Parts: sequence; C-alpha cells; structure tokens
Amino acid sequence: MTGQVDFNSHTDAVIAMTVRLVNVVTPGTARGRTYEAPGGEALSVAVTEALTHRARPELPRDVYGPTDTAGLAAVAHRFRSVFAAVDAGDVDSAATVVNELLAESGAHPQLSRHDGEPWHLHYHGDDGRLVSSWTAGCATGLAVVLGGEHADRLGVCKAPACDRVYVDTSRNGTRRFCSTTCQSRVKAAAYRERRLNPSR
Repeated sequence: MTGQVDFNSHTDAVIAMTVRLVNVVTPGTARGRTYEAPGGEALSVAVTEALTHRARPELPRDVYGPTDTAGLAAVAHRFRSVFAAVDAGDVDSAATVVNELLAESGAHPQLSRHDGEPWHLHYHGDDGRLVSSWTAGCATGLAVVLGGEHADRLGVCKAPACDRVYVDTSRNGTRRFCSTTCQSRVKAAAYRERRLNPSR
C-alpha cells in the first residue's frame, strides 16, 4: 500500500495536467504574489508545457497554435470553477459544470494504446479537434474524481495571497496548499507570530 491515493494511472496524469493548465493560464495570486496569465506566444508555450506528459519527456510534444491555446485557456477557467466549488463544499455545482463540459465536448470513450503503454481508456471529443478532445479528457478525469469516494480531494490553496488549485493525493486527505512553498510560507508566518506573541 502506498502513501498516496491513486484514482488510476491515466486519470492521475490527466488530473495533474488539468491542475497545471488551470494554474498556468488563469490569473489571480500565486505563492504570495499577483499572478498574471501569459498571453500571445507565451500562452502557447505555457499550455504546451502544462499538457506535456512529464513522466515521458522523450515523447514528442504537440504544438498548440493561438486558436487552440485561446480555447484551452477559456476551458481552464471553467475547470477552475470546479476546483473552487469543491473547495467551498459545493460538489453539486462542480458536477453541473463537469456535466456541461462533457456534453459540450461530446466525450466518448475509446480504448487506446500508444507510446509503449498498455491499453487504457481515453475520452475524445466528438469533432476530433484538439480543444474538444482535451476538454473531454480533462472533464472525464474530473468526473472520475467527483463520482468516486475522493470527491473532496480537489481544492484551492489556503495560503494567503495564493489561489492556485491542487488535487490532494495524500493518504489521509490533509493537503491544504498548492505547493510546499506555500505550506512553508504559512508555517514560517505562524512561527513568527508565536515568537512575537508567545501568550497566544
């Protein structure tokens, strides 16, 4: 038994890509600072990096053009709303958004085998376009999480001045931060507060 929750290897990878996509293309705050989403060519690079299969860096990367990256950025805002709804305890709203995305993308299952991997289930969009296919895949990954026993594992960072999203794969379900950087910031602030106000 490992110390982490595994949905399944493909779902884990898709959810991780969804988190990266949301965090890189949606503005807000990150690790204590204002975060401006990239634009233009920088957006294309950011989307490409977010959707690259990091576990297999030797695989060729897709190149996403301006139309695709703009479409994926728009969908990422809707994905963010799913994380925010779950974080607020409103799984019903999260499920509604995911169902809308599944319907709009025309997600349909297909067994696929590629890059030396065993057969696994992919979900593709009905028009064969990149944006609808990524929407279908990511929305299905979110649906697997929301429809399972770990629906509460999607969240928004609890550190001050950070609204990046995460998926909690810890065994005990106690993750509250997007990164160890934010966790360390909060711990350091609490330590300073105790030193300044020892009676508290």
